[in-house]
Amino acid sequence: MICEKVDLYRYFNLERGEKKGGYLQTYVPHSTFELRPKIRPAVLVIPGGGYQMVSEREGEPVAFKFMLDDYCAFVLEYSVKTKYPAPLLEACLAVIYIRENAEKFHADPEKIAGIGFSAGGHLLGMLANCYSEKEIVEFLGERTSRAYLNAAIYSYAVITTGEKTHRETCETITGGDPQLKERLSIEKRIAENSPPAYIWHTLGDNVVPVENALLLAEAYRKARVPFEICLFEHGGHGLSVCSQETSNPNDEQPFFPHIAKWYELAKGWLALHGFLMKAL
Repeated sequence: MICEKVDLYRYFNLERGEKKGGYLQTYVPHSTFELRPKIRPAVLVIPGGGYQMVSEREGEPVAFKFMLDDYCAFVLEYSVKTKYPAPLLEACLAVIYIRENAEKFHADPEKIAGIGFSAGGHLLGMLANCYSEKEIVEFLGERTSRAYLNAAIYSYAVITTGEKTHRETCETITGGDPQLKERLSIEKRIAENSPPAYIWHTLGDNVVPVENALLLAEAYRKARVPFEICLFEHGGHGLSVCSQETSNPNDEQPFFPHIAKWYELAKGWLALHGFLMKAL
């Protein structure tokens, strides 16, 4: 396995300043002379944490599942407790890095999916729909055109900055700026060139209301962009892959085997969109 921690600021020769994040952890199957060469789809995992932390439960465990299912997996450690555009810039750097190093990782540069959890889902929404904003172009120039995603998986994601938002997530990324709140409300940014989306949420989520998923699905429907949505009746927030390993022991019902099916459903949806390992 290729397991490396990449300093994205160093790779792109950018000044880090006071930002603490901007690292990419790789989880990529290692090709050997004994095995027939293969090219794999890639997935960028963006954990949640309210833009206050980067959840470990929503990082490596998710990457391992995808890696064992023939993906090149990557986990983004982005800067927190900071406003836009720092987290989005780092997410763009991650996608560009994966695309520019596709040959090294035996990854398909045209099959890169992002998966975001909670506040990481909001960052995913920005990455999928706002990567070419002027603030990003000022940093990256022509390289910005390589920051696009081919698919997006929204996992109990913060989408809106309106009434049904998660207030801490919204206030942190926007700094309370009304104009930024309008720009970074993801349901308002879906357009015909948005990547296809898989959306899942639980009705029992009392941290990020399910209306976030519904607003996103409606925006996709209006834009006529392919999407699939799965809503589970029970379950709370921060479920990750819904395993005993990632469960929160403080939850009244910490293990949700039924909701764990979100992963197989999302993986099957990706396969329908061509995210499959291929022999060279």
